[in-house]
Amino acid sequence: MKTILIVEDEPAISRVLAAYLVKAGFRAVQAAEGRQALELFEQETPALVLLDIMLPQLNGWTVLKRIREQSNCPVIMLTARDGIDDKLAGLNGGADDYMSKPFIPEEVVARVHAVLRRPSQWHDERRRHHFGSLSIDFLTQRVLLNGALVELPPREMSMLMFLAQHPNLIFTREQLIEQIWGVDYEGSDRAVDLSIRRLRMALEQWPPAEGEIRTLRGTGYQFWIAN
Repeated sequence: MKTILIVEDEPAISRVLAAYLVKAGFRAVQAAEGRQALELFEQETPALVLLDIMLPQLNGWTVLKRIREQSNCPVIMLTARDGIDDKLAGLNGGADDYMSKPFIPEEVVARVHAVLRRPSQWHDERRRHHFGSLSIDFLTQRVLLNGALVELPPREMSMLMFLAQHPNLIFTREQLIEQIWGVDYEGSDRAVDLSIRRLRMALEQWPPAEGEIRTLRGTGYQFWIAN
């Protein structure tokens, strides 16, 4: 069941949209203001966002910009601002469609189906994975831990991307050197140990019950996650 995030500060409109979407076989989650919308976007990983422009705290333009900084999730703008300049701003800002209020709920549902039928990297399940409170987007190389962005140097980011794409597999130092540093690397294989140490420090708030980067003495390293 695909999740649709409805971002609308008028409760009556939000409830009607949710009811029609649920009837059409979707799961609907609702946000009444911009910051809540971004929080739910991270938590729910929706298949599509219905986004109003006039919102408390953060307006729809800002929410759209923040979403586009991290994903290609389809966004349909729903707004009373129906001027051509607003429509162009929405579409040029990354919106996939633009509907003016008042609208017919059945048409909104039809537009949702139409947008979701379009090819999109967002629908590739290999792109983004959640390991408990750790979220990794392999396309944008964006890492979130407990909803907070994790900043990593390029080498440690490459190490995490590689290990996380092969959870619970064990890799020797030599294998990691070849994958991360390249076959022409002539330095010490202890560089792997240093990179792993830095990576662990960056992920120190990741609960061990959810996963961890393990050292298997005499063997190598493993991105272990709970099954």
